[in-house]
Amino acid sequence: MQRLILVYGSIGGAILLANLAFVILSGVEGGALGMALGYLSMLIALSLVFVGVRKVRDEQRGGVIRFWPALGVGMAIAAVACLFYVLGWEAYMWATDYRFMAEYMASALAQKQASGASAADLTAFKAEMDAFAAMYANPLLRMLITLSEIAPIALLVPLISAMLLRNPRFLPAKV
Repeated sequence: MQRLILVYGSIGGAILLANLAFVILSGVEGGALGMALGYLSMLIALSLVFVGVRKVRDEQRGGVIRFWPALGVGMAIAAVACLFYVLGWEAYMWATDYRFMAEYMASALAQKQASGASAADLTAFKAEMDAFAAMYANPLLRMLITLSEIAPIALLVPLISAMLLRNPRFLPAKV
């Protein structure tokens, strides 16, 4: 079962890394389109959780799996994929000499300025961004922030998979 977890988690992680590279290289990383592509790729990549849990149910457990074991397998697959995602972001940060936060802050400040914010609002916003940048400079906190991006989907997909696949009549194995 460990091999299955590593295989499906790694395939999901590879999908996440491929999309991360696509979004960064295409220049759509900011804004609604980048966010939509990011979450769509997370959902596609983590759909392998469902496939992996179903494979365990049908091939290793005789077509029956209870909720908690199914959830455990699903969470393990999702954890491997999440590890790829976090390490991929860290590799991107390293490759770009950690410029992301400075570029993000400049963009956010420019947007705030363009929206007609007062000088006091801009000063307060810059102070908030500086505090966030200082926190983001800590690798452990940065990894936790990156993990929090994918965590909702990485929790939801295994939960739904376990709820559906605990029923042996749902997509039964072909005999």
